[in-house]
Amino acid sequence: MDTTAQKAKPLAVQARQRGGRRRSWRARLAKDRWLYVLLLPGLLYFLVFKYWPMWGVLIAFKNYQPFLGFWQSEWIGLDHFRTFFSNPDFARLLRNTFILAVYDLVFFFPAPILVALLLNEIRVGVFKRLVQTMVYVPHFISMVIVASMTYVFLTTQGGVLHALVEQLTGRSFNFLADPDWFRPLIILQIMWKETGWGTIIFLAALASVDVEQYEAAVVDGATRFQRMWHITLPAISGVISILLILRLGNFLDNGFEQIFLMTNSLNRTVADVFDTYVYFVGITQGAFSYSTAIGLFKSVVGIVLIFGSNYLAKRLGKEGLY
Repeated sequence: MDTTAQKAKPLAVQARQRGGRRRSWRARLAKDRWLYVLLLPGLLYFLVFKYWPMWGVLIAFKNYQPFLGFWQSEWIGLDHFRTFFSNPDFARLLRNTFILAVYDLVFFFPAPILVALLLNEIRVGVFKRLVQTMVYVPHFISMVIVASMTYVFLTTQGGVLHALVEQLTGRSFNFLADPDWFRPLIILQIMWKETGWGTIIFLAALASVDVEQYEAAVVDGATRFQRMWHITLPAISGVISILLILRLGNFLDNGFEQIFLMTNSLNRTVADVFDTYVYFVGITQGAFSYSTAIGLFKSVVGIVLIFGSNYLAKRLGKEGLY
């Protein structure tokens, strides 16, 4: 009798604990019900437009035929990937994409940090807001307009900047057609258009830095550069680390619109990247499965880079995504 009662007691306790957890969960749900209602639109957006379309990547493993439909098309496994990796264009596309991505990482990624640090040092409020507005405005200009402006300024037929360079150097440079100038132009366009907008996150991080640290550094005789190096930069290092990890996740994404607008028959050898190749093969030639395989390859590389960079950041004692 006593043994049976001892066994039954823990079971009863467990049942009461489970019932308490259920009541606690329901109570929290009822208490925060309006927060969950506000969450629903965003959750539905991601489910419908982000997660549900993921089923479409399966056509990378099929010989997809639109008239047969998704389920009736033949399953061919990794054939599209083998074709892509053995394609002579693969090495050229990978090289062009990789070089542009490295340029973006080396030149553009630090630019918003530098601008944010400089803006943070401006003490005249009116002038600071004016400069902020000026550097933000290009973000709202369409890339089509940016490409058109580049053409107007650099064309050999009356371009203002081309004429100025020609007058200063005595030489004529065909910036728009010379393959050697394609990548610098792409990076300069990105830096002009997006640097100001990228400073928003860093300025928000800088606003949380304790002012007393600067005051103590001034008392100790630290120069403005020393304060920036030893106080400001360490304060935003976590934000820099997280944004760098996220940027590496899009390492192979060069941006279709900009590359497409700046490409011509004379610079195509360096302008062809994965994004434009997917468009030409998938849309203009109807190779939906093949182009999906290329896109899936890019996504897998991005996931590997995110996990790898996050692991490395953690090992170095920096902030990570998780």
